[in-house]
Amino acid sequence: MSCPPRSFYRRSTEMVARSLIGKKLVRTIRKNGRAFRLAGIIVETEAYGYRDDAASHAYAGRTARNGVMFGDVGRAYVYFTYGNHFCANVSARSGRTEAGAILIRGLNPVEGIEIMRKFRPVDDLISLTSGPGKLTQALNIVSALNGLDMTDPQSELHIEFGSKPVLIFAATRVGITHATDKEWRFLDPSSPYVSRRIQIKAL
Repeated sequence: MSCPPRSFYRRSTEMVARSLIGKKLVRTIRKNGRAFRLAGIIVETEAYGYRDDAASHAYAGRTARNGVMFGDVGRAYVYFTYGNHFCANVSARSGRTEAGAILIRGLNPVEGIEIMRKFRPVDDLISLTSGPGKLTQALNIVSALNGLDMTDPQSELHIEFGSKPVLIFAATRVGITHATDKEWRFLDPSSPYVSRRIQIKAL
């Protein structure tokens, strides 16, 4: 499968966040000479900007932790949060700003589901990948993947083309205390894998 090119991520962060709905997040695990694909259709994202976004990691400037947000676009930004799980992002921004990234909040699992269940042993399939911490556990996304090129189909973590959903909704972002008015959360309203269903409107 082919990946969106780097130019796909050289647009406004919120535009890319919307365009990622329907794309496929792929985690490749290599073991004993074999490659195993764990993949899901992206059904929910959140955009995070720079100086215009007080909720963003980049808001106060560049640090060792958020450096990927300031670097080349199309790179994985993986960080540990709340002391218990990782979050998976991809860097994206237009040439008019210095930093930006998109949090992947929900996936519809489509490949390697049984392996996902080993990493995240839950009975309910919906709870397997319906949240940012859930999907990183299920796909075994860890800090060692930070900075990987997500436009490269050979990368252990990358994004492939998928299919465009019938509808995409916009909403305010989840779990933040700053810039709460920005409707920079995007989701497929038909998917049961969306993490939360509040304050949504059709685009």
